[in-house]
Amino acid sequence: MTKSIRKKLRLPVGLLALSFIPIAVGTFRLSQLASGATVTTKNTRFFSSPVPVIVHIISVTVFAVLGAFQFVPELRQARRRWHRMAGRLVAPFGIAAALSGLWMALFYDIVPADDALLTTFRLTAGVGMVVCLSLGVAAIRTRDIAHHRAWMMRGYAIGLGAGSQAFTNLPWVLIAGKPKGVTYALLMGAGWVINLAVAEWFIRYRPMPTRAAP
Repeated sequence: MTKSIRKKLRLPVGLLALSFIPIAVGTFRLSQLASGATVTTKNTRFFSSPVPVIVHIISVTVFAVLGAFQFVPELRQARRRWHRMAGRLVAPFGIAAALSGLWMALFYDIVPADDALLTTFRLTAGVGMVVCLSLGVAAIRTRDIAHHRAWMMRGYAIGLGAGSQAFTNLPWVLIAGKPKGVTYALLMGAGWVINLAVAEWFIRYRPMPTRAAP
């Protein structure tokens, strides 16, 4: 693999790596549901209402994996058909992930480590993700590439929040044990904030043409 190819794949590979932890956790959750694992206080809500979490895990996985390759310039430019076909999956699966996440935040029982602040963060992130992806779809329909890119990147950044949250929580876990309450909420919120900050940096300092070619 040449140095040029490695450089071009650096971003999607990094995004896939960031997605690995939430996808692995989701896969484990699906295996629990499929195998009829022991019901505990931590997973009883998933067994009592499995459809939302199944939809969420599958949608997030498709969204995260396909979305990572939307950042490869050659697939956006030289293979526009692939980019468009993948985009027709990325957007609806991303919205499905956000809506199922909203459902779980509203209707699943709150576990002891959570509190109202974290629920507020989750609802804000879910609504924000739906809005960003919807605006991204609306922009591409008018061939507004720059705004399409910006809104899709913001939506993708929110969707990958769980990956960054693993790293915002890890130092606290290693030093003081598993966080709870407001501390846990703030660490989780930091994951979304970091992702959005990085996305905004790309949007502002790596601009693209404002309109698509006819």
